[in-house]
Order: sequence, then structure tokens, then C-alpha cells
Amino acid sequence: MTSTNTEGGGEGKALFAQVQFYIVQTDNLRVDNAAALAKLLEENGAQEIPRSGDERIPMEEVTHIISTTIDFPDYDAANDALKSVVKPDWVHASITKGRLANPRQYSPDPRLFFSGLIVCCADLPSGDSDAIIGGVLAMGGLYSSAVSKMVTHIVALTMDSEKCQTALAKNLKCKIVLPHWFDDCLKLGKRIEEGPYCLPDPEILRKRPEDRITEISRSDLEGASSPKPNRLPTPSKSPADNHRQITVFKNKKLLLSNDLELGSRLLETIEDLIVSGGGSVTGSVHRADIFICHYRESLDYRIASRAGKDVGNLAWLYHLITHNKWTSPMRRLLHYPVARDGLPGFNRFRISLSNYNGEARVYLENLAKAAGGEFTKTMKEDNTHLITAHMVSEKCDAAKEWNIHMVNHLWLEESYAKWQIQTVSNSRYTHFPTRTNLGEVVGQTPIDRQSVERVFFPQSSDTDPSMEGDYVQKPMAVRDQNVVSTRAPNASSPAPPKPSRSKDVPFRSSQSVGPTPKASKENRRHTDGAFRTPAPSRFGGEGKENETPSTTGSRSAKDKAVAKLHDLAPDIALFEKERKRVGGVTHGRDRKSSEEKPLDGNRKRSASKEDDTDTGADEETRVAKRAKKAKGLLPATIRLALSGYKRWVGMARKEGDEKSRLREMGILCVADFASCTHLASPRLLRTVKFICALAHAPVVLSTKFVDDCLSENKLLDPEDYLLEDTEGEKKMNFKLSDALARAQKNKGKLLRGYSIYCTEFVHGGFDTYKSIVETNGGKCLLYRARAGTGSMLRAGLDEDSDASESSQPEYVYLISGKTPEEGEAVAEIPANG
Repeated sequence: MTSTNTEGGGEGKALFAQVQFYIVQTDNLRVDNAAALAKLLEENGAQEIPRSGDERIPMEEVTHIISTTIDFPDYDAANDALKSVVKPDWVHASITKGRLANPRQYSPDPRLFFSGLIVCCADLPSGDSDAIIGGVLAMGGLYSSAVSKMVTHIVALTMDSEKCQTALAKNLKCKIVLPHWFDDCLKLGKRIEEGPYCLPDPEILRKRPEDRITEISRSDLEGASSPKPNRLPTPSKSPADNHRQITVFKNKKLLLSNDLELGSRLLETIEDLIVSGGGSVTGSVHRADIFICHYRESLDYRIASRAGKDVGNLAWLYHLITHNKWTSPMRRLLHYPVARDGLPGFNRFRISLSNYNGEARVYLENLAKAAGGEFTKTMKEDNTHLITAHMVSEKCDAAKEWNIHMVNHLWLEESYAKWQIQTVSNSRYTHFPTRTNLGEVVGQTPIDRQSVERVFFPQSSDTDPSMEGDYVQKPMAVRDQNVVSTRAPNASSPAPPKPSRSKDVPFRSSQSVGPTPKASKENRRHTDGAFRTPAPSRFGGEGKENETPSTTGSRSAKDKAVAKLHDLAPDIALFEKERKRVGGVTHGRDRKSSEEKPLDGNRKRSASKEDDTDTGADEETRVAKRAKKAKGLLPATIRLALSGYKRWVGMARKEGDEKSRLREMGILCVADFASCTHLASPRLLRTVKFICALAHAPVVLSTKFVDDCLSENKLLDPEDYLLEDTEGEKKMNFKLSDALARAQKNKGKLLRGYSIYCTEFVHGGFDTYKSIVETNGGKCLLYRARAGTGSMLRAGLDEDSDASESSQPEYVYLISGKTPEEGEAVAEIPANG
């Protein structure tokens, strides 16, 4: 079968005339199937490239690598060389269409979790249909406007639609699902089972939220649930293969580190398995292809990692021996060496699990310990996090009462993978589909190589004294003249310094850099009054869990700390109130009975005092309560945000006093620009607070309003102080009144549906643009130049004519500066990206 058309068009050319392919044989693509696929490609003009002598794929010759998985040794090299890695379906789809199909739609990359799906929408609102189509295309799937035998999923609200009836009449093997399934998959960033969403009787509509959810058992996590297994596994073999030979180490040289702490007999057994499988054991990290160690700290670890060698731990080595199949040590989190001291700042977390069972539970327990946290089997009030697969359990009920963070396992996995504590405010970590046990997607998060490289083996951090010459460790034992059995001691030379993490990790070491200075009398006098600092909360501040106060910070940092304590005060007061309540906070057992009991005189006074400090209500409610008891305290009619105000710079005490005076007038100064009703600024500014506040259309005033209110000690009319900055409007080429009118119309949704990327070195910093974009309803992502990233800057559209007629491209924006680094990053984007 030969085609006469190519992607570029042209008569007389074979379909795959410019394709030079290599087929990776896996369990799902055996030798006979690979041979048939190669024959089909060659009949249509393609050329097969054989593996080179060093068992590597010749990247300079191939154009396409055909594989059912990305789990093969040369995948990273192929990605760096911008080679197309496609599934076998790409070949058949290209022949069916008569032209080369889009490789991205047939990528085996698990991050494109809708890959392989062909979706058809039936009788959905146009907005919902467009959102689903865009999400499917962006995550590697395809869209079809008509029902055909190629369609895998039909999205519908009922079975009454014409497309659903057509699928039933033709007995098509496709699933009819509610649109909720796509919504939950996109929120989690993982593909979950469709079962609870399938029509005609979807479980999410039939069952109650409190009904029991089926437990999930995961056999694929065996061998990947602990970074340090306690025994050597038995290699698996088929019944017909009584003497199975291990071939995964063929032509490979392995280096075993001393930090594995292997006994002599176990070490000898492992070396026998390696040698009998065609591999060898070496004592030089430069000659080794694979380095096995337990910790991410030795000099050999950094040398091997920088050289791009495979670096894994003992669990990964055992996995290779057991399955006799290569897998990347970065594919599973606990197959990669661990950090001796854990993730900085994670040691203050006490973590408990709920609704995970079997290997998934063991895996998450060990992952929490590897990250440096404290794992507890039972949950108490001093726990900081509950990791749960769904919301139906007694622990979940107690966590709600005790204000303990409830997150899914993705928070733990991605904190460890990116080596940075993720904020629990991210909706991905607090999303729990109604009838899904998230244990089914445990263990799918890989190690983030760029994050690990940045922290543990940056290319410019230190100079390795062993980079010149052939650095060979002192051998432990010699097996025979042909195989040198050695292990790489960590201390053959003076212990190398640990890589500095102060610039890369949001937590510094818990060790003090010097003695804490003794507080002066003046400082003690200031803290004896209203600004007494409460005990540090385990919940952290707004949006960030990982900020540690500095003892040597500037006045600006201290001012920010005071503002943060002001924001935390309501939570602290509420917690203290709950502690005093009869029966405590345990599931609220005695709450009802205690509230119904008559109060005596002393208890009435106590209750009155607690009501006055009740911070569970909003600010206006609390102010209204106090207004009845304290004369002159008015309800807050103005929630004022300040930008560019210099009156209180370096004068924290004056700031506190004058803010209290403003509060007595009915003006509440807020740090949250999203909740402000008025914004005061000396002129038009381009600060983050000013721009973000504009999205909510506040009344913009001159800071003279604050000055005059304080000088006259009364609330003045804000309308007399509206900001007028003609020069600023002319300079910035816009009118403030028009901007506020548009903001009032947009209601904070100006950028809704937009994806905006920012380069890493953009002027002002990525966080600045992220705040502005997210305040206006958009999604802001960090763009780093790396192979494969450019092709993901826009939703991949299938080149099928049916799809192109019914869907429009999703435009994605990139913000960058003019520095050389950003120029290189932008240059990585393909012309069609």
C-alpha cells in the first residue's frame, strides 16, 4: 500500500518518503508486531535506522522514534534533539488520512493524559463544548464533529441526543460520559477512571457524597514504595523460562556507592547478577554508565548527574533485576536517591493519611519521611496536614473541626518532585472528585530533573577535582582478573561541601547563622503593648507555607511580618475560643449540649468576652458587635488599600497608631487588594497592588485623603479626593475613568480562558505577572527553554479536516524581555508554535 501524498503535498512521493524511523521494542510492541510495522512503513517509503554499535539510537539520523512508552534510555536525548516520539497508531492514522498526522496527538508522554482519545460532543452548550475540545486538544487528544467508529468518548448530558442514539444503534465501542469527567481530569492534571461518569446511570448522580467509595489496590507500586528495600527480590520469569537470563545490564558498567551499606554477601550476589547479565562493575564514576547510591550528596553523585548518566538508588536497581526491563530512575519518586536532611522546612509538618491502602499507603508514608516530614498513623490536633484520597472518613471530619489542611497526594508528590513546598491554596491539591478514589493515580508523578539539578548539582556551583584524569575509587574487593568489584566510597577524599541551597530553596537551614541579638529596652517596650507577638502558627501565612522569619531582616521585612500577624490574628483568636469551649474541638461532641445549658453570671461574662473576640464572622459583623459596646467605633464603610504611600515607611509604631485612628473613623486599611472598596495612591502607578486593585474597580483616591482625615481627625468625603493625574494618563496613554469602567464591566474576568507564559528572567519577575494575570481570571505559567516546551505553547490541533472546521486555534501568549537569556528562550519556540 503506497500513498502519493505527503504532509507538504506533492505528486509521486511516498507518504513516508522523508521519515527515518527507529522502533523501540517493549512489552506492548513485540518483535513480530515491530517487524510488521517496519514493513508497513518501508512499503510507504520510510527508512529504518538500525541501533548503533554502542546500543544507542543514532539521533542524528532518525526523524521519528516509534514507541508505546517514553520509558526507554534514549528518551531524554530524543527530546533534547527535538525528535518526534510517537505511538504505532501514528503510522496507521497517517496512512488512513493519506498524509502525516500531527505527532503530538500520538505522543506516549503520560503528561498528555488525553492522548489516544477521540472525543465527540453531543448537544452541549457552545461554551462548554469549546472548553472541553480545547482541553482535550491541549492534553494530546483528538476531536471529531461526527460519530464514527474511531470515536472513543461521547460527551453528553443525557442519552436522548441523536449522537448517543446513533452510537447505540451502530453498537459502537465508545463510552458516553458526562462533561464532569473532563472537568475533574483537567483540575487534577491526571486521567481518572470514567466509570462513575458513564451514562445512562452515572454513579456521581446516583450515589450520595457520604456513601462509601470503593478501595483501590495498586500492584504496580510494588518495588517502588520504599527508597531502601530490605531484601533482594526474586527475578520474575515465565513458566517456559526456567533459567531466565537478565539482559537489562548488557554492555553496561555499574558503580555502587558505599552509602548503600551493603553486606559482603549481598554485594557479591548483586555483582553476580550484573555480570551474568552481560554487565560489569567498575570503580570509576567516569567509566560507569549507571551510578547507584542512596543520598544526593557525594562527589560521584554530582559528577554522574552532570554527565547525564543514569543515577538511581537500590530500589531502582532491584526493580531492574526483578522485571528485566529498563525504566528511568526519575519515573518514580522513590527510585531516585534521597536527600539526607529532607526538603528544607518540611520537618515542621506532621502528616497523617486517610483512605489510601496497600502499596499506595506504604509509598506515601515513605515519601513523607523521605521529604523530611513526620508521619503519624493516628491523627491528633497537632497534625498539620491530612492527605486523603476522598472526603469520606472520620479523619476528614476531625480535620475540618481542627482546621487541619486536607490535601490529596499530589501536594506531597509535587513538593518532593519539584523540591519546593507547594502551597495548599492550589486548587489541584484540594480537589476531590465526588465518587473517585484518588489512590488510582498515586505514583504517577516523576522527578523534576530541572529542580533537582538546580539544587543538588548545578553546573556552575563548584569545581570537581576529579574531572581531569580517570578518577578511580579504592577497590573493596577483586572478584577475578576480568571484573573489578568495587564500590565508590563517599569519603575517599575530604568530604565535599554540600551544595548551597540558600538561593534556590525557599527554606534556609534550621541552624542559626549566629547568636540572636539581645532585645533592647526600647524594643521590649514596644512589644509589651498591643503588638505582642503570638506563638508562631503551624499554618503559615496567606498563600505560602514555607516562609521563615529572619532575625536580621530589614525594617521592611519586619513591617511585612507585622502586617502578616495582623492577617493571622482572626485565626489565632478563633482557635483560642474553640479551645475554651466545653468539650473541646473533638468532632464538636459537646457543642450543642454546652450551648443549650443556662449560663451563670461568671460564664455569661466569659461568653460575652468570647463573642467580642469571635473572629469567625467577617470584619463588618465583628465591628457591628463592638460598636454596641465601645462608643465611637463605627462600622467599616471604607476598606482602603494603599499603594506608593510613604508616610509610614520605617515607622511601624506610628503606622499602627494612625491605622487605629483611621479604624475609629470607619476606614479599615486592608492588605488584600481583592477586598478593597477604595484605593489610595499619590499618582498613577505601575505597582502590583495598584494594577491588581484596578481589576476590582475600586474608588481611586489621592493619598491626601488619608493625610487630611488624620489631620482633622474625622472621616471626610472621599468624592472630594478622587485621583486626578493628567500627566500620568498622558504618559501611560490611558484614562483612569475608562479603565475603571471596563474593570466594572469585566468583573475580574478580563483574561478568563487565556493562558499566558512568562520567561524566567522577565523584568519585574514572574510572580509579578502571575499576580496580575490570575487577578484578572487568567492562567500564568513559567516558560523555560527546554526541548518540547515550545510545542506546548498552543493547543495542538489535529490536522483532520473535520476537526479544523469545527474548532478554532487556542492562542497562548508569551511575555519576555530583551535580555540575551530571554532571547535564547524565545528562540527555542518553533515557527509553528
